[in-house]
Amino acid sequence: MTRPVRILLIDDHTVARYGLRLMLAGADELQVAGEADSAAAAQQLLRTEPFDVALLDIGLPDKNGLELLKQVREQHPALAVLIVSVYSEDIYALRALKLGASGYLTKTCSAASLIDAVRKAAAGGKYVTPSLLQKLAGMLGGGPGGVLHDALTDRELEIFRMIASGESLVGIAAALHLSPSTVTTYRARILDKMDMKSNAELTRYGLDHGLLG
Repeated sequence: MTRPVRILLIDDHTVARYGLRLMLAGADELQVAGEADSAAAAQQLLRTEPFDVALLDIGLPDKNGLELLKQVREQHPALAVLIVSVYSEDIYALRALKLGASGYLTKTCSAASLIDAVRKAAAGGKYVTPSLLQKLAGMLGGGPGGVLHDALTDRELEIFRMIASGESLVGIAAALHLSPSTVTTYRARILDKMDMKSNAELTRYGLDHGLLG
């Protein structure tokens, strides 16, 4: 009898984990073998139990999902990681793939797509949607160099989204455990990279590109 594919769900929302579990129940060979509501809980489980595929949310309470992805790929290279996020592909998909993710899905995906993605990841493959494949092909083919926010680092993008959403610099500093002066430096760097001069311009750009959802 073939061993089931052991899946770890990493999401701080109980309802989201329950929904993923229900969607995966349609495939007998897939087994949700663990759940974690934070990066710390996920790392603890990964140290003590074997998993084949992790379904990882980006918005965790104690660490950005992309940071956890980077650590997991270094510490557990045999583990396939699929990002399952509320954020559109335009925001994080390319970054996630560059960091070693086996695919990127939004939380509006169908059960069939989720099961297909997990099966591909477990087999060592990559799950890439047609729209994302088109973007990748454009990049490899020397097409347009993407959008302005592609020039931002993961942390800069995180701070950009918080600024554009109306968060104060002091509030951002507290949330990210940084000093206000460090956040001010990040803001200046973001404005420079995106050739903008104000928070209002950042907000308009965020709205136009669907980055504030």
